[in-house]
Amino acid sequence: MMGLSECLFLFLIFFFKGCNTSTSHEPSYCPDEESSALLQFKHSFTINASASGLEGAYPKVLSWKQAHGGNNTSCCTWDGVECDEKTGHVIGLDLSSSYLYGSINSNSSLFRLVHLQRLNLADNDFKYSQIPSTIRNLPMLTQLDLSFSVFAGQVPSQLSQLVKLSLLNLSSNTEPSSGVGLLKLDGSNFRNLVQNLTSLEHLRLRYINISSTIPHFMANLSFLTTLDLHQCELFGDFPVTIFHFQNLKNLYLRDNQDLIGYLPEFNQSSRLTTLDVHGTRFSGNFPSSIGKINSLKQLDVAACNFSAGLIPSSLGNLRQLTYLDISKNKFGGPIPDSFANLTKLTTFRIATSPLTTGPVPSWIGNFSKLVYLDFSYSGLNTSILASFSNLTNLEILYLHYNDLRGTVEFQTFRNLQNLNQLNLNGNNLEFLTDSVIMNATVPQFKVLGLARCNLTQFPYFLRYQKNLQTLYLDQNKIQGQVPKWIWNMSTESLKFFRLGDNLLSGFEQLPVVLPWINLRYLSLLSNMFHGPLPIPAASISGYEVQNNNFAGEVPPGICNMSSLLALDASNNNFSGMIPQCFGNFSDHLTLLLLGNNSFHGTLPQTYTNKSNLRMLDVGQNQLQGQLPRSLANCLMLETLILSSNNLSDVFPFWLATLPELKLLAMRHNGFHGVIAKPENNQRFHKLRILDMSCNNFTGQFLAEHIFSEYAMRPNMTVSQTSYMEADIGYETGNGEFTIYYGATITITSKGLDRYYSKIQEAFAVIDISCNKFEGKIDEWIGNLKGLRSLNVSNNLLTGGIPSSLGNLTDLESLDLSNNKLSGEIPQQLAQLTFLAQFNVSHNNLTGPIPSGTQLRGFNVTAYEGNSALCGDPLPKKCGNSNTPAQLPPSGTENNSSGSGFEFDWKFVLSGFGSGLVVGVVLADVAVTRRPELFLEMVGRLIGLIEFITSCKRFGR
Repeated sequence: MMGLSECLFLFLIFFFKGCNTSTSHEPSYCPDEESSALLQFKHSFTINASASGLEGAYPKVLSWKQAHGGNNTSCCTWDGVECDEKTGHVIGLDLSSSYLYGSINSNSSLFRLVHLQRLNLADNDFKYSQIPSTIRNLPMLTQLDLSFSVFAGQVPSQLSQLVKLSLLNLSSNTEPSSGVGLLKLDGSNFRNLVQNLTSLEHLRLRYINISSTIPHFMANLSFLTTLDLHQCELFGDFPVTIFHFQNLKNLYLRDNQDLIGYLPEFNQSSRLTTLDVHGTRFSGNFPSSIGKINSLKQLDVAACNFSAGLIPSSLGNLRQLTYLDISKNKFGGPIPDSFANLTKLTTFRIATSPLTTGPVPSWIGNFSKLVYLDFSYSGLNTSILASFSNLTNLEILYLHYNDLRGTVEFQTFRNLQNLNQLNLNGNNLEFLTDSVIMNATVPQFKVLGLARCNLTQFPYFLRYQKNLQTLYLDQNKIQGQVPKWIWNMSTESLKFFRLGDNLLSGFEQLPVVLPWINLRYLSLLSNMFHGPLPIPAASISGYEVQNNNFAGEVPPGICNMSSLLALDASNNNFSGMIPQCFGNFSDHLTLLLLGNNSFHGTLPQTYTNKSNLRMLDVGQNQLQGQLPRSLANCLMLETLILSSNNLSDVFPFWLATLPELKLLAMRHNGFHGVIAKPENNQRFHKLRILDMSCNNFTGQFLAEHIFSEYAMRPNMTVSQTSYMEADIGYETGNGEFTIYYGATITITSKGLDRYYSKIQEAFAVIDISCNKFEGKIDEWIGNLKGLRSLNVSNNLLTGGIPSSLGNLTDLESLDLSNNKLSGEIPQQLAQLTFLAQFNVSHNNLTGPIPSGTQLRGFNVTAYEGNSALCGDPLPKKCGNSNTPAQLPPSGTENNSSGSGFEFDWKFVLSGFGSGLVVGVVLADVAVTRRPELFLEMVGRLIGLIEFITSCKRFGR
């Protein structure tokens, strides 16, 4: 039996043990300084619902409150706060999607929470703050998520000191309006990061500009399960060993256009679930062993450089795939029947692949989970939608630009009530558009593409569409008037509408302002519209009405289009003055094309120093007066076309302050005066096309007064495949649609105008023809080695042709005609092997045309009007009797040929004295034995005749 004292002792032990146990389950209390730091952090931000965009967002910090009397409640009970159960220290802070809006800096109270192990600030708006360098004060961090939070600038090097990190997510810190990445990671910091953080399991750096190679020691991060380097401007070789990481599940390398690599052979041990190399330079053979990765769910190898070959049938073994994109590759052949196994696919894209023409596979109808199907640009030819009617979950169907045929009734889509994007552009379809029973059965589309589909009238069902955001009806044969019911179609949703390239002539009941209140882009180009210009809502960004017959003054309502980025109204019959408000729009207006109308008066006078104007074309109108000096504010201006007006001004040297100006066309105006050296020594640095022909300029043309020494560089510094154009992106129902607006110009060569609908960046032209320039051709022009065309014709130029023009080895056209040039054509011009057009007619040139296939291969008209020129292709040959010849050499000259055939004056005189027949016979003997001596003989004979003739003239 146990005594009383022993029982009491045991009781006390269990009592205190129980007390300790119960205490351990009480809520932890964080230290006052940490509660204070959290409250201070809370008050440094405002709550703004627009700061978070993910579903489930709410303002977590609203639950953070100070108790009455100044005592803090335990911060461990606050939303998003996690404390250590034993110490009470804050070890976790999850404020993701919390509506936080404001800046954060290195002095933030957040960095006093030195025990933090997990920090998540994703999906807030920190207003372009730089990630604070004091992040190093949190050395215990194992997880750091700063994604989707509008951080900007350089990623601090101090991040590489957080050596315990297993998760680092800095992805998707992008400009809210454009999606452009805001963060940069210096190449050396990137290397340090990879080298030091060896415990990383998740590394996400999407949309960070790294602009570096991938360090080889990234292969040491063997714990990685997720590596996301999507669109990081990476280049060089991708370490292939990363594919073999045992734990790697998700690999995103998408949109690194200069990243080189290849796919290795895979085996069944791979745990990959996502592999995305879309838009890289991965190349080589596509391994059939990829079919062994049984875990793979998402595969995107689109827009790579894999070797041409059949579509790998082994992909059909990947039965877990939900996402497959092999588009924009060189894969050919029919779609393998093994793909019939991929019944879990929700996204299937095989677009822009050179597939053998054939039908859509019938088994596609079994893919009941498909949401997104893209077979565009794939050479398919079949009747439409025979295989698609069972795909009831389908939301997006892209079949544009194939060879699909047959008749389409939109009732065919009645089973696809989830379908909201349908693109059938560019097929050989016949649409039944006049049925009136379709209004209730056709799905409500967001995107509908019916361009180039042989339509002759507006589809009737469109009047019942309420949700359209993007509508393509262009390049059809729709004629007559735009029906009045269209003004009730999708009035609140429509953003992008293309109606160009039809046969339309007018509008039924045209409203004062078009009713689509959110319209961003409208194209009516290349129809037969006449009458007044329709005015879109103020939301419009791009408006194309070129190549019509619109007439009259531009309605004043156009000045309400305050969001306008591009307006092309060229090739119409507009009259009156150009609205002055176009100058006020220059803060955002990028493109203004008003050429070939009948506008008169002056150009808009006001352009602000915030101007974004890149292209301005007012050519072929009736404009007068001087150029507005405020054009010098348009620092983004690349193209300025003023041709064929009545403008009167001196040469605009002040435009040389425009750093991007590449094209200046001033032809056929009243510009005048001497082009003297500019007072401020300013030169045009990027100007490549200068057309100042047919004006009243006088004095000497000195190119060095206009062009900098860096202008018109040779071809190697300018892209041969890019064009002078402005690109503008417009919001549509399925992303942004970019339209490229190219500059156009007319160049005169040999009296003929040549129209260029597109202008290569490398094209370089100087045309000063039809003025009153005097003096010599400027030798300095020879420094403009990228020049393609030079026209100085129809001036009063004198002196010789500079030999320096032979340095212009890219020159394709040279016109020096109708001047007063003298002297010989320099032999150096024979070096211009690209020369296709050449004209020096009607000058005072003398001497022989230089040898060389280019110069002697031109038509005789290129040289006419120069009486003293000789040689091919002219009928006048050089070296005739009017050309002085040298006296023959002495007959005592030894024959060095060693032939034993002596040739001297006795031989020649025997032919001369004995008559023509004997001379010819002896000559024949010479030609037979030594033909080269015959030529010498003839030369001496001619010299002798001239010698005898001169003797007779002087009575000798």
